[in-house]
Amino acid sequence: MFGRIGAPEIILILVVVVLLFGAKKLPDMARALGKSARILKSEAKAMKSEGKDASAPAEPADQQAAAPRTIKAAPGDVTSRPVQEPADRTTQR
Repeated sequence: MFGRIGAPEIILILVVVVLLFGAKKLPDMARALGKSARILKSEAKAMKSEGKDASAPAEPADQQAAAPRTIKAAPGDVTSRPVQEPADRTTQR
């Protein structure tokens, strides 16, 4: 009864989506969805590589603090920006 989705159902769903969101916003939404998927994929890849690097010897703490951390939005993104580390607020009180 509910298991089969054919061409008429898919066309009806597409028509409803176009009517709800408008034809002008659909390309922007698809572009944003693709960008989000690329970011998610790159972050997942980075997490996997961090797990493999955990078995490697760690750098000394002073070298880690000297190098600024950067975030890249996607694997092909050439513009990276430094990450603002939060200040330690426990000593300010």
